[in-house]
Amino acid sequence: MVNRNLIRELELGDDLDTELQQALAAAEAEEYSVGAATLAANAVLHGKVLRVDDEFVLVDVGYKSEGQIPRNEWDEGEPVPQIGDTVKVLLEEFEDNALEEQRGMISLSKRKAQRIEDWLNVMSSVKENDVVTGYVLRKIKGGLLVDISGVNVFLPASQVDIRRPADIGDYCGRAIQCLVLKIDDVRRNIVVSRRALIEQERAERKKQLMEVLEVGQIRRGIVKNIADFGAFVDLGGIDGLLHITDMSWGRIGHPSEMVSIDQEIEVQVLHIDREREKIALGMKQRTASPWAQVADKYPVDTVCMGTVVNVMSYGAFVKLEDGVEGLVHISEMSWTKRVSHPSELVKPGDEVEVVVLAINKEKQEISLGMKQTQQNPWEKVAADYPPGALVKGVVRNLTNYGAFIEIDDGIDGLLHVTDMSWTRKVTHPSEMLEKGQEVECKVLSVDQQRRRIALGLKQMGDDPWSTDIPKRYKAGDVVKGTVTKITNFGVFVGLEDGLEGLLHISELSDQMVENAEDLVKVGDEVEVKVLRVDTDERKIGLSKKRVGWSAEREAAEAAVDH
Repeated sequence: MVNRNLIRELELGDDLDTELQQALAAAEAEEYSVGAATLAANAVLHGKVLRVDDEFVLVDVGYKSEGQIPRNEWDEGEPVPQIGDTVKVLLEEFEDNALEEQRGMISLSKRKAQRIEDWLNVMSSVKENDVVTGYVLRKIKGGLLVDISGVNVFLPASQVDIRRPADIGDYCGRAIQCLVLKIDDVRRNIVVSRRALIEQERAERKKQLMEVLEVGQIRRGIVKNIADFGAFVDLGGIDGLLHITDMSWGRIGHPSEMVSIDQEIEVQVLHIDREREKIALGMKQRTASPWAQVADKYPVDTVCMGTVVNVMSYGAFVKLEDGVEGLVHISEMSWTKRVSHPSELVKPGDEVEVVVLAINKEKQEISLGMKQTQQNPWEKVAADYPPGALVKGVVRNLTNYGAFIEIDDGIDGLLHVTDMSWTRKVTHPSEMLEKGQEVECKVLSVDQQRRRIALGLKQMGDDPWSTDIPKRYKAGDVVKGTVTKITNFGVFVGLEDGLEGLLHISELSDQMVENAEDLVKVGDEVEVKVLRVDTDERKIGLSKKRVGWSAEREAAEAAVDH
């Protein structure tokens, strides 16, 4: 017979079957006498089967009153009781007439008797920190209900695994091993942890693994987690980091392109930090680096096909094979086109023909060129545009010193301001040209090495300084002109078709002049005398004050000057 106080302590809270909770809660401390024997409620007894029908099993427990047990307490598949069999039962309650020495029924439970016996067996053999094996029955609030030798114990969700599963319900129906974390002596509850057992086992395996682990070893492991920077691989007790840069000799965008969760892979140990217990792993190191044969496979000047894999502001990276990429610098993309950004010519995925320009095996760098696959147009510029040739082009750009004229696709020539007019003093090319204007020029020179072509516009006609100007303008002539510009040292006077002469401030008046604008304005028409014509310097000197001078005064002034 089981002590009634022990029966009360077998309440297992929410984890215990409802029927058993009710039975234990109803435990009574009173005893009833039936004849000469004493019968205690909630006592565990042995009885003999007297009769079996569809609803009940009649059992003799050795008293005047028989007891009955519902047939459904025998689980499906369990052998049907036979008359004469001995069964262990829990006495639940008496009917009133059973207390009055009349032959009334008593209520029995085979299932609760078995559970109490199971509980006592477990309590006698299990203690905290023991390893137990159980069967996951179902998912309950906060975790799982696990059957350990007929006793239901609680496995919290946080203790199911090292990394909490997406759905702990996936463990239902599985046999698992756990570590007993706590046995509550008051409520008689047991809490177990599968995670603690795994961690305990991993700690032991980690210790053993760290003793034999060496750099260079090839190991098999399971991918446990994937991040943007790499994957964590369980080597059997300790995780190692497989960095994205050590997954492949080729370019990859994300580790998931190479590995997946729970995949078994083969890795090489690259580095071991035993103090911090950190291990660096590699996959690509299991095969030889493609750079080992790069110099032999891609010698300088080799022409090969490649795929554009990345475009930057300074150039494009081209893959020659997995793990071997070269840079086509923006300056090596075209002989003639002015490329502001590589994306103007290529985009990722394009197949391009390139030439190997240089190899730095130590830095694993290859310099490639695209323009070298085509003939350099500057190599035939000297033949196509010899000095003296007339060319037509479009004004592409204007600068302070001249205009760039595009005479062929990507071929520019420079028209300097000094070569725009024989007679005009051009201070900016915009005075004569505008962007987009088509002009005809003469080739003056070609510097093929520096890739420069000098053009001339004034050279399209004869130099008037060597022919017409000395004939039309002689010292002593009085001519009319228009003030075009006023400076602090004098006034420029336009004579014809851009031809200008200088009227020095000292030649404006017989009186001292401090500011030329006090006497003339731009646009004023003035009468001046030609003082000299310098064909070498291409200058004409003028005087306003001498217009009315006689020959005698001119001679006298000349004598004073000397």
